[in-house]
Amino acid sequence: MKQVVITAATPEELRSGELGRKLRQFNYGFVGEYPEQQYIRLNARDESGRVLGGLRGFVFLYWLNIEVLFVEADMRRSGLGSRLLAEAERQAIELGAKQAKLETFEWQAPGFYRKHGYEEYSRIADYAPGFYLALMRKPLSSA
Repeated sequence: MKQVVITAATPEELRSGELGRKLRQFNYGFVGEYPEQQYIRLNARDESGRVLGGLRGFVFLYWLNIEVLFVEADMRRSGLGSRLLAEAERQAIELGAKQAKLETFEWQAPGFYRKHGYEEYSRIADYAPGFYLALMRKPLSSA
């Protein structure tokens, strides 16, 4: 048997995207071809350039995956989070997304996401000591 050594990926290996291409080719055999992962990166700034909030996500296999949605404390309840979420969903639909998903801690924003049509489909208790992590999803519509 060959000796196998596990090392950290080099910056060049990461830039090349080879590992992702190999996985995509494997996946195509099961679900057919699909677009490469596409990023959605949004920032909201005031007139002075201060970042008031933003959203980071990506579309993969026709799902919008929301990684981060943050709004500064002094801008919460102003509608900014709703605007960021709506714009990300709009862009995701343009990129072919049919569904959206995210994770949020109980102290963060599960109620906010429920208000916007997300449903909790799973929960991991005690993910952070004493707090659950909610896994939420929402069907997206182009209408």
